[in-house]
Amino acid sequence: MKVLVTGGAGFIGSAVVRLAVSRGHNVVNLDALTYAGCLENLTQVAQDPLYSFEHVDIRDRVAVDAVFAKHKPDAVMHLAAESHVDRSIDGPGDFVETNITGTYNMLEAARSYWVQAGTPESFRFHHISTDEVFGSLGETGMFTEDTPYDPRSPYSASKAASDHLVRAWHETYGLPVVLTNCSNNYGPFHFPEKLVPVVILNALAGKDIPVYGEGLNIRDWLYVEDHADALLLVLEKGALGRSYNIGGENEARNIDLVRTICSILDKKRPKETPYAKQITYVQDRAGHDLRYAIDPSRIRDELGWRPSVTVEEGLERTVEWFLNNEDWWRALQARDGVGERLGVKG
Repeated sequence: MKVLVTGGAGFIGSAVVRLAVSRGHNVVNLDALTYAGCLENLTQVAQDPLYSFEHVDIRDRVAVDAVFAKHKPDAVMHLAAESHVDRSIDGPGDFVETNITGTYNMLEAARSYWVQAGTPESFRFHHISTDEVFGSLGETGMFTEDTPYDPRSPYSASKAASDHLVRAWHETYGLPVVLTNCSNNYGPFHFPEKLVPVVILNALAGKDIPVYGEGLNIRDWLYVEDHADALLLVLEKGALGRSYNIGGENEARNIDLVRTICSILDKKRPKETPYAKQITYVQDRAGHDLRYAIDPSRIRDELGWRPSVTVEEGLERTVEWFLNNEDWWRALQARDGVGERLGVKG
């Protein structure tokens, strides 16, 4: 299969690209290389004849059309997005332009290409989204594919809009689509602005480890390589027009996750005082959702998928990876916003 992956130089996208190439797929990586894009994530496949790269922004419809015409993909995996909630609070415009207008461009480019190719039944447009479109849960309950949308940040609102566009293009034009909504990812190559890498890198640098509010917000944690495996399965076996929630079956409070990382570092890179002494509680994020939890019954029952990595195993692997790949993350320290507290402008 020839797969066009948007955002393939990002954290999740690069995991998809690496796995797809390893399984023998021909992969075209379309990426604008914004602040979070990193071609070093793809070093292991960069010279593989199955891999190619197109430096294109999904907001540029003409350039996107040219990629379709040149490569003639069998499927699209649309991951390119602005994804950091704190950045969306400070600058929502980028999220509207990329996540909504960019998705519109991808849908129209894909539809035009699909029609010109004779509407082949084998074509797929896989839209990758987030569980944040569903809003916030209380102490009980889980998100299902039928949970009403209730986004609460500019980021989640823009992703919800993109989900609606994808469904509309399926219903109105017949474009063969599948959708997925995932829980919080973590793992190797995680850009150092999200919680897990921030904790690891601040701990190693001897800096305060910031925890929003009291750290009681709960997330379902999904190891990124498990996620990539699920995404390829949905692309190949998912029912057209259907959405699948992908979760890690690993709920944890933020503070417990942070303490676990500190404990792992105490073992792997010990110092005189425990890393947990660096934990500092900071002003909470505006509109901070209390809890996310995914009910993965559909993907388990229909496609036979379950995560293979527990949060304890995944955090061990992730910490080890960051300890062994200092050159990778040090090169990113000077990028826009890295190491700064974002999302406090309101």
